[in-house]
Amino acid sequence: MSRIIFDIETIGADFDALDLSQQEYLLKYAETEEDAEAVKESLGLYPLTGEIVTIGLLNPDTLKGAVYFQAPGREILPFEEDGIQYETGSERVIIEKFWEVIKSYSQFVTFNGRTFDCPFILIRSAVHRLRPTRELMPNRYNGPHIDLLDQLTFYGATRRRFSLEMWCRAFGIRSPKDEGISGQDVKRFFKEGRYAEIARYCARDLLATRELLLHWENYVKYRPAS
Repeated sequence: MSRIIFDIETIGADFDALDLSQQEYLLKYAETEEDAEAVKESLGLYPLTGEIVTIGLLNPDTLKGAVYFQAPGREILPFEEDGIQYETGSERVIIEKFWEVIKSYSQFVTFNGRTFDCPFILIRSAVHRLRPTRELMPNRYNGPHIDLLDQLTFYGATRRRFSLEMWCRAFGIRSPKDEGISGQDVKRFFKEGRYAEIARYCARDLLATRELLLHWENYVKYRPAS
């Protein structure tokens, strides 16, 4: 069975650039300055107020993959590092490349993809009038999507949903944040033009997700005796 891991990095819109009606809607329940600031900082979590700046894909069996990323105002030629091909483009272009790649795989793997990556990609695709090339939200329990957060929490049976970094620390997997960047830094890095650093961070997320996948397969997933 061919399978692919994918992950995205997103940023929020400039709040002051939004229409007044949008600003008012978003701040409807903000009672303090701290509440308002929290709303503004969370815009990258939603496809109506954010955009995709990086999409990474990795074949966990061959360790070959690609990271497509935005680099506005910069001319960065395609390059390869450790089996990962890096290419730039607009949000529309990188989403198109994602759909072209994923359509040839029978199974896909994410961490929290069912509640974040997949819906985000689908809505941003619709914004650009791009049609999906495969179903990203199939049956939760026996479809081709392995969401490791679902698997490790046994579909919500456990009380808390820990982050990828927490799972990596628990299982002795190198954290993607060890290089000094986390998801909270992506917007700042993007504003500073540090596009390739975001792309490499996404690649580390892919590799960490691969190690988590192997750990789940070997030590958590039940395999009946042969």
